[in-house]
Amino acid sequence: MKTPLVDAHLDLAYNAIEHGWDLTLPLETLRTRQKTPYTPSVSLPELRDAGVAVAFATLFVDPAKYESPKEAHRAALGQLDLYRRWQEAGHLRLIESRAELEAHLAAWEEDRVPGLVLLMEGAEPVRRPEEVAFWSKAGVRLLSPAWKDTRYAGGTGGRAGLSPAGRELLAAMAEAGVALDLTHLSEAAFFEALEAFPGPVLVSHANYRPLAGGPENRHLNDAQLEALKGRGAVVGIVLYNRFLDPGWERTAPATPRARIRAHAERIASALGWEAVGIGSDMDGGFGAESLPAGIRSHRDWPALADELGPHAPGVLGENWLRWLRQALPES
Repeated sequence: MKTPLVDAHLDLAYNAIEHGWDLTLPLETLRTRQKTPYTPSVSLPELRDAGVAVAFATLFVDPAKYESPKEAHRAALGQLDLYRRWQEAGHLRLIESRAELEAHLAAWEEDRVPGLVLLMEGAEPVRRPEEVAFWSKAGVRLLSPAWKDTRYAGGTGGRAGLSPAGRELLAAMAEAGVALDLTHLSEAAFFEALEAFPGPVLVSHANYRPLAGGPENRHLNDAQLEALKGRGAVVGIVLYNRFLDPGWERTAPATPRARIRAHAERIASALGWEAVGIGSDMDGGFGAESLPAGIRSHRDWPALADELGPHAPGVLGENWLRWLRQALPES
């Protein structure tokens, strides 16, 4: 059996709709047709061929492109519909429970069809907190309250904590069995949400802040890692050069893969190696040109194993699978 890979953050439906990419094409074919300044690094056949067994796939609505929660809701429904159409065409399997996860992994040994767990990145499509139940029934299993500041919580670049509506949102998530993704929350909202939410938590895609670039509160500091102790969380490392090395610029050579291990070691020193995974965000708007040396798509992940040594099986897949077996509903 080939070791299953797990990627905890991909924006598949958003990219297909926003850029008009046909992600059912082989990656090299997609690259010849891409219409953005960067080179795509993800397609559904590429996930299959690279051995990605599971990916956390987002429902993401760019806050700059909607004017109301109603519009955000409609956009997220469009992405959900696309995932379902891809499933009907046999390109993927949507996973909503532990039973479905195990059935998928058994089938994956033979057909290599990737499985997707739906993650809502930023809660603006949830028009009212009680609507969490609707999204849970629709298959969303993970939810982050904010990307940038929302009416629910402070997000990247912000300083606000949870709003009253944000606390209602967390209560509705706990009741519906939807896990809390702490990624992109402001520092205040991070600590408040972690204290208020009793259910499973994760950080789908963030790096170690003292080693990372980007907005001030985009990544995790030592206090945040300390607060995660005892919660069973896994932290997914982002494979964007700028988030691995704050000195990197787009005109510079690719970041050495050793920077990935540096972030992994700092997270592991706080939480243990069982809490380290990958949330690559490889299709998050920066392209293959902005990935570490030797990484152009998921089929290059074996190069990460060389850096991670004996911890590679856990970091590249097993840790996320263990987390899912605990976090997903039974059936």
